[in-house]
Amino acid sequence: MRMQVAGAALSGAAVLSALALPVAAQAAEHPGAGAAAKLSAFGAKANSLAPQTVRPNDALGSMKFSNAVINGGKDIVLGTTTKTSVTVTYTATSSSGVALTEAFLWQGTDSSSTDTITGGLGTTDDPDCVESTTQTGTYRCTAVFPINAATDLKKNGVAGTWKLFLGGYDLYANASYDDDVATTHIKKVSRLTLNATPEPVKKGKNITVTGKLTRANWNDGTYASYTGQKVLLQYRPKTSDTYTTLKTVTSGTGGALKAITVAKADGYYRFTFATNTSTAASKSASDYVDVK
Repeated sequence: MRMQVAGAALSGAAVLSALALPVAAQAAEHPGAGAAAKLSAFGAKANSLAPQTVRPNDALGSMKFSNAVINGGKDIVLGTTTKTSVTVTYTATSSSGVALTEAFLWQGTDSSSTDTITGGLGTTDDPDCVESTTQTGTYRCTAVFPINAATDLKKNGVAGTWKLFLGGYDLYANASYDDDVATTHIKKVSRLTLNATPEPVKKGKNITVTGKLTRANWNDGTYASYTGQKVLLQYRPKTSDTYTTLKTVTSGTGGALKAITVAKADGYYRFTFATNTSTAASKSASDYVDVK
């Protein structure tokens, strides 16, 4: 961590020791329980240093957090074994200086209790903050969240909207935090298969297109069927680069897809699934059909 405060460089460990930041016991029933417990403990510490009552989705203290960007503004998309590092950047501003900041990603209804946090992800190291050369008391910070889908997300319910919790201490050990600085979506990878038959086919005859829609299941590390979802059947002629939508089908039992269309000319067929709040978009490989 790089922080220049009143001309002195402070290490994250030294600041934590001086301020005695408490860390609650981990709650094993929650994904990312260590981060969730620490997030809750930070909220409790901040609340103890201020007169007002903390409410869910609230901010406290004089330090302000702004300009937060999670993962470059993109969704966080994870398969069953995805290992990735998600970068979060933000600005911390305090007229009393910034001694330390903390960053957490969380999901739930109230950041002050592990009972109301359904997902929590923390950083391995303290966020790296550098003071602006033109604006005193303004720091640009970078936090890195290492994520291993196979171990950190063993609860499928954590797919969806997540919030960014930012907290910090000024030089006088006054705590501040904002538990909803920005939001992101953590989504499951989806997969589509497709097969068009018969091949070749006579012009004017039916083509039967079948496939399957699945998505990552973080509980057991497999790709499970995704039923009841709208999927587009698309086609492009052999002489074109542009796909057009022929019809919409709904995934059935086991994620099965089936559509029937009329053969008109040589071309390629594919299935396309649009994203939703829990699952990322996907396209199947295209299948070429020769029309005689």
